[in-house]
Amino acid sequence: MLEFVWPWFLIVLPIPLLARWLPNAKPSRDALWWAQSQHLIQHQDKTTTAGQSILGKSFLWLAWLLLVIAISRPTWVGEPTQVTPSGRDLLIALDLSGSMKITDMTLHQQTADRLQAAKAVLADFIDKRRGDRIGIIVFGTKAFLQAPLSFDTKTINQLVQETQIGFAGQRTAIGDAIGLGIKRLEDKASDQKVLILMTDGANTAGRVQPSQAAAFAASQDVRIHTIGIGADSMLVRGFFGPKEVNPSSDLDEDLLKNIASQTGGQYFRAKSTEDLQRIYQQLDEMEPTPSEEVWQRPVTTFFHWFALFAILSFSLSLISNNGYYLSKRGRT
Repeated sequence: MLEFVWPWFLIVLPIPLLARWLPNAKPSRDALWWAQSQHLIQHQDKTTTAGQSILGKSFLWLAWLLLVIAISRPTWVGEPTQVTPSGRDLLIALDLSGSMKITDMTLHQQTADRLQAAKAVLADFIDKRRGDRIGIIVFGTKAFLQAPLSFDTKTINQLVQETQIGFAGQRTAIGDAIGLGIKRLEDKASDQKVLILMTDGANTAGRVQPSQAAAFAASQDVRIHTIGIGADSMLVRGFFGPKEVNPSSDLDEDLLKNIASQTGGQYFRAKSTEDLQRIYQQLDEMEPTPSEEVWQRPVTTFFHWFALFAILSFSLSLISNNGYYLSKRGRT
């Protein structure tokens, strides 16, 4: 629907008609006139009534009409559309070190390694985060940005599923992963910056100490939730038969708890795929996405078009009148 920002300005439209009843005023000697002004003065009486070209008058009236409409700021307001409000900037740091291939998890009632379980749970978690910008960091010996912050959860999920153990090296650089996450979040305007760090080991690589990275994250208002993944026990084949071992003996829980505590986050322990699912359900509740509906109506302004055509019409009026007077002068 067409609307005017300043509709009250349309009351000036009849001013040229009202001016016809005002007493004629003699022009000042200091007035500025366009070309052929002297000739116009000589023929003023004749041209005021019947001398002026009809075409020139039409263009002049059109220019006035378009100018008044342009100043009234016409805008076209479209149909309302629902817009999901922006929520959090949420980065997920996923461990791809060699230990993530340990098969102490189950998936669809079958044995699975830690990365397979993590990717399955992450797929459901990411799909629910509509309204948040989500990014993925993968880390091993080094940390890399797998996917920048984006609202495109479908593409983010696809990039998560494409990750493989060893892509970033065999060791674990927790400090570098946190440092990269802070770097990707520091220039963002959002006041809800969250990093979810999931690992199954201890910091064994990298140039940045995790405690230093956590302290800097706290100063940048980045909240870090940490997840320690891995079962407490599993049976492995030995020379004298199956024996029970602790596959998570390398997990540095104290470090992960300290990182979460420093940044206002929470530490979670995932000993199974079911634990991991419950943890991400808790995170979904702790870091809720925007729920209220926001409606927006697109607005298109036509001011510049009306102003442009007003100038064009006024120019055509001048050209038309000038040509008329020149032809009139030639005949006289």
